[in-house]
Amino acid sequence: MKLNGKVALVTGSSGGIGQGIAIRLAEEGAKVVVNYRSNPQGAEQTLDAIQKIGGDCKMLDGFCDYDRGYAIGADLGMVDDVKKLIAESIEYFGAIDILVNNAGIEKHADFWDVTEQDFDAVMNINFKGVFFATQFFVKHQIEQGKQNGRIINISSVHEDLPFPHFTSYCASKGALKMMMRNLSVELGALGITINNVAPGAIETPINKQLLNNPAQLEPLLKNIPLGRLGQPDDVSAVVAFLASDDARYITGSTVVVDGGLLWNYQEQ
Repeated sequence: MKLNGKVALVTGSSGGIGQGIAIRLAEEGAKVVVNYRSNPQGAEQTLDAIQKIGGDCKMLDGFCDYDRGYAIGADLGMVDDVKKLIAESIEYFGAIDILVNNAGIEKHADFWDVTEQDFDAVMNINFKGVFFATQFFVKHQIEQGKQNGRIINISSVHEDLPFPHFTSYCASKGALKMMMRNLSVELGALGITINNVAPGAIETPINKQLLNNPAQLEPLLKNIPLGRLGQPDDVSAVVAFLASDDARYITGSTVVVDGGLLWNYQEQ
């Protein structure tokens, strides 16, 4: 297992892609902090799956306790919550080696109808929260004198691809791309790598309406050269690679996981 002895924090891991990432990192040997905002039941499901994976254990009252995961509720749009999330993760497991910035939201609206409230919600979670989670993680790496931290941002093909009626979402992912590139230079001397993973259309519960609507699904599939939606495992496998020593010389890059959608997309 490539991540034995490592501790990973995966934001927004109570469902969907984040849940898949958290479980995959645990399968590779990492201890995982599961983060949720409004879905504690989903976080518990993620945590249960992680604990069942097993691995090294500690003895408590004569029993072997497989302590592979820990769940923390936090709103990534609030900097105080982000700071507490990082601090509590470190307090529980003693360190964080891998930060996966996965939490994100989107709001659909014509540009001229976007409200300040919705704009702030998207930018706060998708960009500001990532910015400060990364900052607190880097400070921890510096304090610990570590030279092998891994930061992986779950971005989107829409860091490059226009997405009409989702302008604030695209702007947040574009900002994430530039932050990643800039920090790859600034953090290189610290031995910290930072990369983005950009999923395309992934089959998750949030896409239930799309999956049940052939009129919407079929045109989308025609835009994907591989002819299918992605699965959470398609994303989590790339994250596990970037978190491992196999990717130690990769930084400042976006890995697109989209079945070819980005270079074949046509707005319907």
